[in-house]
Amino acid sequence: MNPADAPLFRRRLLEWYQRRQRPLPWRKTHDPYRIWVSEVMLQQTQVKTVQPYYVRFIKRFPTLRRLAGADLQDVLKQWEGLGYYARARNLHRACTIVLKQHGGRVPDTWGPFRVLPGVGDYIAAAVLSIAFNRPHAVVDGNVKRLLARLLTLTAPVNRAASHRLFQEQAARLLDRRRSGDFNQAMMELGALVCTPSSPQCPLCPLVRFCAAHRSGATARFPRRVASRPVPEIEAAVGVVFKNGRVLITQRPAQGLLGGLWEFPGGKLREGEGPAAACVREIKEEVNLEVVVESALAQVRHAYSHFRIRLHVFRCRYAAGRVRRSGPAAHRWVRLADLDRFAFPKANRKFIPLLSRRPKAEV
Repeated sequence: MNPADAPLFRRRLLEWYQRRQRPLPWRKTHDPYRIWVSEVMLQQTQVKTVQPYYVRFIKRFPTLRRLAGADLQDVLKQWEGLGYYARARNLHRACTIVLKQHGGRVPDTWGPFRVLPGVGDYIAAAVLSIAFNRPHAVVDGNVKRLLARLLTLTAPVNRAASHRLFQEQAARLLDRRRSGDFNQAMMELGALVCTPSSPQCPLCPLVRFCAAHRSGATARFPRRVASRPVPEIEAAVGVVFKNGRVLITQRPAQGLLGGLWEFPGGKLREGEGPAAACVREIKEEVNLEVVVESALAQVRHAYSHFRIRLHVFRCRYAAGRVRRSGPAAHRWVRLADLDRFAFPKANRKFIPLLSRRPKAEV
């Protein structure tokens, strides 16, 4: 792009954004805390999924002080189903640090904000530009796609080594006087017009600047490298009944699904049947002997880097006293009380079936 075109480029983009931006709930506030919450939720999650979660979360924790003072289990419960739970844990911890070290005021400069738990370059640039108009360019998937077409960048958008190039180009185009609006406009244009398939070029305010459109090569951008096949893990889970209650265990605070509750179980060994794996895993994990009464469900669920197939069994307690090897905590609870706990989505898929016996596909 000719540098002389940059002022017109920025003006066209911002005028379009002023007319076409979606009325999203986090655009109705200038509160840095609420903007921060929205950006954390929007990481790796679609806008339509985030909206109801954001509204409920802000209603429950309307201020940074309220979130910092909340019990982590309450925070995870509000986050339940949104996935990537490390985001919630880090946000909660970061808010406690802001409360203690910054008097509850979100830092408005790069250094103090960037060092907070869970705050990477993207979150820092987004929050600081939108909340404080600091001149930091935001680069997400929508922006990469838009830049790749505008500038016919051949670097693969899904290769980590390419990120620096896209960041440099975004910074070069940034309107430093209206950084927050510019960043949101770039992301919005990528989401609504410069879409992955069938981009709506006639509706694009930047079509005159787009090198891919001029050369008739829009479909060839952005470029991507082939992804590795996603592995599938097979696991067995047991819902252990004892005296009208079921056993749930809590995952360690750190790691995948940290702090959430689940039913005991684990991966199948090579050549091992699901029911046998269920009995073995429960013995190893909580030191209980159980009898498998029936197959309850098979649940398939996809995570970011793998898929899982859960064989879920209804089990009867036979003997033993709980001694944990792995879980951070355990509880014997009534079925009616399960809603008080934050569970992974894969568990939530079969919890409604616990009052039934026949096998089902979920």
